[in-house]
Amino acid sequence: MSDANHYSLLSLADSPEALRRLPESRLAALAKELRAFLVESVSASGGHFAGGLGAVELAIALHYIFDTPDDRLIWDVGHQAYPHKILTGRRDAMASLRQKDGLSGFPRREESPYDAFGVGHSSTSISAALGMAIAAKQQGIERKAVAIIGDGGLTGGMAYEALNHAGDLDVDLLVILNDNEMSISPNVGALSTSLSRLLSSRFYTTMREGSEQLLRYVPPVFEFTKLAKRHAKGMLVPGTVFEELGFEYFGPVDGHDLPTLLATLRGLRRMKRPRLLHVVTRKGKGFEAAESDPVKYHALSPPKSHTARSKGATYTEVFGQWLCDMAARDKRLVGITPAMREGSGLVAFSQQYPDRYYDVAIAEQHSVTFAAGLACEGLKPVVAIYSTFLQRAYDQLIHDVALQNLPVLLAIDRAGIVGPDGATHAGSFDLSYLRAVPNLVIMAPADENECRQMLYTGFQHNGCAAVRYPRGTGMGVEIQSAMSALPIGRAEIRREGADVALLAFGAMLSPALEAGAQLNATVINMRFVKPLDEALILEVAEKHQFLVTIEDNVIAGGAGSAVAELLACRGVTIPIAHLGLPDHFVEHGERGDVMAELGLDAAGIIHAVRCRSEGTKSPRPVVVGQG
Repeated sequence: MSDANHYSLLSLADSPEALRRLPESRLAALAKELRAFLVESVSASGGHFAGGLGAVELAIALHYIFDTPDDRLIWDVGHQAYPHKILTGRRDAMASLRQKDGLSGFPRREESPYDAFGVGHSSTSISAALGMAIAAKQQGIERKAVAIIGDGGLTGGMAYEALNHAGDLDVDLLVILNDNEMSISPNVGALSTSLSRLLSSRFYTTMREGSEQLLRYVPPVFEFTKLAKRHAKGMLVPGTVFEELGFEYFGPVDGHDLPTLLATLRGLRRMKRPRLLHVVTRKGKGFEAAESDPVKYHALSPPKSHTARSKGATYTEVFGQWLCDMAARDKRLVGITPAMREGSGLVAFSQQYPDRYYDVAIAEQHSVTFAAGLACEGLKPVVAIYSTFLQRAYDQLIHDVALQNLPVLLAIDRAGIVGPDGATHAGSFDLSYLRAVPNLVIMAPADENECRQMLYTGFQHNGCAAVRYPRGTGMGVEIQSAMSALPIGRAEIRREGADVALLAFGAMLSPALEAGAQLNATVINMRFVKPLDEALILEVAEKHQFLVTIEDNVIAGGAGSAVAELLACRGVTIPIAHLGLPDHFVEHGERGDVMAELGLDAAGIIHAVRCRSEGTKSPRPVVVGQG
């Protein structure tokens, strides 16, 4: 892929310093090569695709005009940052993208000095850039701070908190709004609608080009229009929103017009006050299929994934089907997603029940409190949200849902290790942070059918409930169309054995059963993290010599901790080992490989038990203690 003849200009721009030595007249050709390389490399490695294609010229212009890495570029989320990676010395490593020990799919400070801030979640860039700008000012350093945020990221409330703060300060901050009318799912919200309406308006174009010249020929009106310009502009230009927040607004400019982009950035670099440049780009630019369907081409899977998929439906598909089936039964059901319709499996529901479907944009906090409001008035909201994104709405979950014990169901996707997306998207902590919340029922299905039944159980429960399930396919079991509520807090023994009992939570049942067969161990499908099946745990502890808890969650404060707390409270003393995620952030790689490395496959469970019986120490994440 790095053939110098194939990418002759790109090979000359292997760093921003080298890029800045190229004449401006060659940058358009460089953009063409960079876009071709991006298509070729991501098609082979997999990863986020359409966003980067739309940001090629922007990445080139930013590194050409700004003195990176001394000047700080902060890319919001990071979906569009692959061109930035390629231009900052990582072109030859792109084949390792999102693979174990390879490049991260997101900017990371540990990976490159050009990655000024580690990202992965939305709407963080302006806050981080403002912090860097203030730090430079306090230290007397001449340094630029640039936040690049998409119109999707701008739907997140944190972005407005940062804008509100920055606009009130005398600080050298440039915010670039990369407007491609997309996040992952199509954007929603008043601002997105306003931007779209503006950019498609011939009237706006005419006004921008000639309004003041025209009005100068009407003297009685001209003085009035000067006085009213600030407010009249609000009817035509979205910049008024930003100017009211204290930013000087520039644009919109064509983000694929390199000469204009370079000239504009050059001028903006000389300024030292809060300013915002509105850049319009096309997601998937240069790749016809991605331009036509940017949602489908938001990210690509590596070729091997198409043949490696295991049997059975994915948990996301199970949820999507259950949601449609449940909606047909109960008109009170309302489906909510914070901008993850496709990822969370709500496409069919949004089409079949558009009046009961709400995409609230990238606003996780709002999604949970919005659900609370619906529940107060007799509706039954289901919030479909990734585990890692629910972290953002923790206060709302506690204060607005659980404290009032409202019937809100959280369908928590991507729980545990997610694989190639790595630490920023891993659902490593949900069992720990959820089980501390009163009034909340927490369920972890072991297979696809149990997932369907647990969703039904949570929906029927007269209070708040959470069902957390992993990314990918389950065990390939038959999914029953009938739905029946499970007894809350009841586990089940799946295998009778001797001496050792394996207490498996959620998707850990499959490797536990495999290990149990070789160890002649008892295997329990715990099902509920809260409330625990206390009676069964105490019974098992009495009949066995050693307990092992297994969870796809951090060991600290997780489901295993709940078991140990119960035993300690009841005065039961028994050796107990906790298998789970370690006390460090787990890096990206294929999920199966990562789970094996962490000892969360059958071989790892067997190894941990045998190490305990032999009195040796396991190198994998195991906590051993007395219950």
